Amino acid sequence: MDAPPVEELKGQVYITDGSLAYAGHHLHEGGHPVHTHSFLELAVVTGGRGVHRSLTGRRDLEVGDVVLLRPGVWHGYEECRGLDLYNCCLNTGLLRRELAWTREDPLLGYLLWNGPNSMQRRGMLTTHLDQRTLGECVVHLDGLARLRHEPLARHRGDIIGRLTMFLSHVARAAATDRGGVPGAEGPAHPAVLEAMRLLESRLDHRWTLDELAEELHLTPRYLIRLFKAATGLPPMAYLAQHRVEKAAHLLLHTDHPVTQIAQTVGWADQNYFARRFKAHYGLTATTYRQHFTHPSRRL
Repeated sequence: MDAPPVEELKGQVYITDGSLAYAGHHLHEGGHPVHTHSFLELAVVTGGRGVHRSLTGRRDLEVGDVVLLRPGVWHGYEECRGLDLYNCCLNTGLLRRELAWTREDPLLGYLLWNGPNSMQRRGMLTTHLDQRTLGECVVHLDGLARLRHEPLARHRGDIIGRLTMFLSHVARAAATDRGGVPGAEGPAHPAVLEAMRLLESRLDHRWTLDELAEELHLTPRYLIRLFKAATGLPPMAYLAQHRVEKAAHLLLHTDHPVTQIAQTVGWADQNYFARRFKAHYGLTATTYRQHFTHPSRRL
């Protein structure tokens, strides 16, 4: 089997061939050092055992466990005994384009967008698949892995189809974990979706809750209620999560000074930026850059 289209340099893993999505097995014995990713990753445990290490602590892994990590989140593996992971890596551009619709889906929106940043999860979400669901997921991951060798121009729809089927299985499991009945939740309120677009498109703007509510012709209190029902976070906390994620991307892929990055994501107060970044990633911005920056930086 040829080498997977992912490479790790100085603690950062990235997709080397520009693929929309990649799926493949990775076998760990002993451990794998702490690292971060330039893409969204879902690691599915298909064999063996091990311990997952992240900012949220250490978690024993068993067959059927799934760990989802938003871009920029760091993690590693310890005490691995034949830990077989089927990794699915999604290019961030895929989320903004072909999978942008998932934001409006109650289950996939929670899995990919809202869940990892709610409940103090800091960009990470875990769930467990039963044996039957795991088998179905592996079928789609195998299909996705085979598509890597096909021309993208002729198989883009196949890639999105396989990927969506896999993600749908994981999303239903995650919905069950949080006590919801799969499919029972309705789509997010249109005002919430518009608020998300406004906040993410203008991260550097000094948003206030009152201004955002006025843009949407809602009262601040009603907007908070709608937003928390859809995302588990109030609007300003949601904005902060996206600001630190964008800051992490700029730290890894540019030479901009930390002070400039803080301003770019909307935090002119350097001390406040430092506190928010460390609260999310457990590292200072400078330390994060030193540990995980790709040598060429500009990708």
